[in-house]
Amino acid sequence: MTFTAPDPFTTRPTLQGTFGMSASTHWLATASAQAVLERGGNAFDAAVAGGFVLHIVEPHLNGPGGDMTGVFVTAEHPADPVVLMGQGPAPAAATREHYLAEGLELVPGAGALAAAVPAAVDAWLLLLRDHGTWELADVLAFAIGYARNGHPVLARVGATVESVAELFTEHWPTSAAQWMPEGRAPREGEIIHNQAYASVLERLVLAGPGTGTRAERIDAARREWRTGFVARAAVDFVAAPHRHSSGTDHAGVISTADFAGFEAGFEPAVTFDFRGYTIAKTGAWGQGPALLQTLAILAGFDDDRLDPSSALGAHTILEAQKLAIADREAYYGDAPVPLDYLLSEEYAAGRRALITDTASHEFRPGTVPGHTAFVPPLRTEYLPPALADGGAGFAGVGEPTVMPTGETLGDTCHIDVVDRWGNMVSATPSGGWLQSSPTIPDLGFCLGSRLQMTWLEAGAPSTLTPGKRPRTTLTPTLVLKDGQPVVALGSPGGDQQDQWQLLYLLRTIVGGYTPQQAIDAPALHTTSIPGSFFPRTWTPGGAVVEDRLGEDVIAGLQARGHVVTRAGDWALGRLSSVLRDPGSGLLQAAANPRGAQGYAAGR
Repeated sequence: MTFTAPDPFTTRPTLQGTFGMSASTHWLATASAQAVLERGGNAFDAAVAGGFVLHIVEPHLNGPGGDMTGVFVTAEHPADPVVLMGQGPAPAAATREHYLAEGLELVPGAGALAAAVPAAVDAWLLLLRDHGTWELADVLAFAIGYARNGHPVLARVGATVESVAELFTEHWPTSAAQWMPEGRAPREGEIIHNQAYASVLERLVLAGPGTGTRAERIDAARREWRTGFVARAAVDFVAAPHRHSSGTDHAGVISTADFAGFEAGFEPAVTFDFRGYTIAKTGAWGQGPALLQTLAILAGFDDDRLDPSSALGAHTILEAQKLAIADREAYYGDAPVPLDYLLSEEYAAGRRALITDTASHEFRPGTVPGHTAFVPPLRTEYLPPALADGGAGFAGVGEPTVMPTGETLGDTCHIDVVDRWGNMVSATPSGGWLQSSPTIPDLGFCLGSRLQMTWLEAGAPSTLTPGKRPRTTLTPTLVLKDGQPVVALGSPGGDQQDQWQLLYLLRTIVGGYTPQQAIDAPALHTTSIPGSFFPRTWTPGGAVVEDRLGEDVIAGLQARGHVVTRAGDWALGRLSSVLRDPGSGLLQAAANPRGAQGYAAGR
C-alpha cells in the first residue's frame, strides 16, 4: 500500500513569494500583519499587530483577558526555537478547598472562578519589546481602528451571542449591553464597535511617552496593564457574585496582587526529531509534548500506517493519539514532568506495542518510574446538580461548541508570520471569549476560563493549585530541518489542535503534500480522551471524521471498533501555516477554508 495521493484540486493556492507571508484564522488579522511587513516591520511586529486585531474580530475565540502561547525563531538564532509563555497561573485564592466549599465538583467552564491571571496582552507586549522594531502606538493602530471605528461582524460571533442570549439578558447585563445593544445578537456583516477596549489600548499607549527608550515605553504599558486601571477594574467587577456555568452564583477570587505578580516569559522549546525534521513545542504545562509522543509512537511504523486517508493509517493514528493523550492527563502539568522518559524510544516502543487491530475503549496511561499516573474521573456525561433539571447540553460535533450557560469547547484563533530576514513565529491566542464571564464595562472585555483545565481532585500534576499554570491546550508548532526553521503552523480546536496538526505533519513530511493540500485534506480526531474543557467528559472509542474521508475508510474504522461520528464534509480543523526554504529564500503560506474566514497573504 502506498500513501494516498493528494487531491489535485485545492480550495486556494499555496502562496509563494520572497518578501513575507502571513496567515491566520481571520482575513483582517492576516491583512493587518501583512500591512506591517509591507511597511518595513518584521515578523514579530506583524504578529503582534495581527494578534491584537484578533481580539476585536474574533471576540468569541479570544480576548485580552485570556492567554497566548507562541513558538518562534529569530534570524540571528535560527536553530534555537523559543516558546513565548503567555499562560497565567491560578490566583492566590484559587484553592481547591475554596471551590469545593462553594459546592463545585468541577472548575466551572464560565464565570470568574474559571479565570487564570490574564496573560495574552503582556505576552504580546513582551514579544514586541524584545524582538519587534515598531513603536507600540503603530502596532496597536490597526486594533484601535477596528475597535473604535467598527468592523463587519462574523456570522459566528452572532451565533455565539445568540446561544448565550438568555444568560446575558438574565444574568450578565454588562455582556448584553456590549454584545446585544439593540436587544438581539448582531447579524452577519453588521458593523460593531468596542469603544471601551479601544480606550484601553489608547491608555496603554499613553502610559509610555516621556520615558527614554522604545523598550521602556512598552514596559510602561505592561506596568499599566498589570498594576494600573485594567487590574483594578477587573478585580473590582468580578468581586460581585454572578452566574457560573454550574448554574450557581459565585464571586471571583482574582486580586490586584495576582495581576501585578505575573509576567510573561520566554522558555526553550521541547523538541523531537521525526523523519529528518525537528518539531518544536511548549513544555508539559501545555499539551504540546503529546504531539511529540504521538510522533515517537508512529515513528516505528511503515509509511502506509501513517496515512490519515486510509483505514489502516487512520486507525493507527487514532490509537497512537489515545495513548499519548492518556499520558497528558496522567503526567502533564505545571510540575516536574519526565519528558525525557516519555519521549524515549524505549518508552515509545512499549506504547507502540499496545496498538492492535481493534480500537481501544480504555484509558491507558503508561507506567513511569518514580511517578504515579493520575486517573481523572472518566465521565461519559455530566451536568452540574444545579442544571440537572431541564439543563441544556452540548450540540454539534464539528467546530468547538458553546453552551447556553457560557462554557465553550476549545474555541481559539491562530496566526503565523515569516519575514524576508528569516524571523518566523507561530502563535495561538485564546481564552477571554466574550462568553467566558461577564463583560467588564470599563474595559470592554471579560476574564478567561483556563482554570477549567485543572482538576479539583487531589494528587494530579494538573490539580488546581494557587500560583500554578493550568495545563493549557494552546499548542503552536515550529518545524526545523538541518538547524533551520522551515514551517510555522497551528490551529484552533482545544483538544483537537495537535491532532489536526499531526495530520498536516504526516501528509507533508511523509506523504509529500503541499501545505494547502494538507490543510484541505479530510480531517479526523479522537474523542476517546478526557476532555480539557468543562464538563470534561469522554467518549470511549470515539472518533470524529469528515465525511470526505470516504465510505470505505469510515466503514474500515467502524469494523475496527471505533465509535464514529460524522461531522460533515468541511467541519474539522482551522489550520494555517507559513514556510521558508532556507536555501532559496522561497516563502509560502496556506490557510484553512473551513468556516470561510481564515486567509493567508504574502508576496
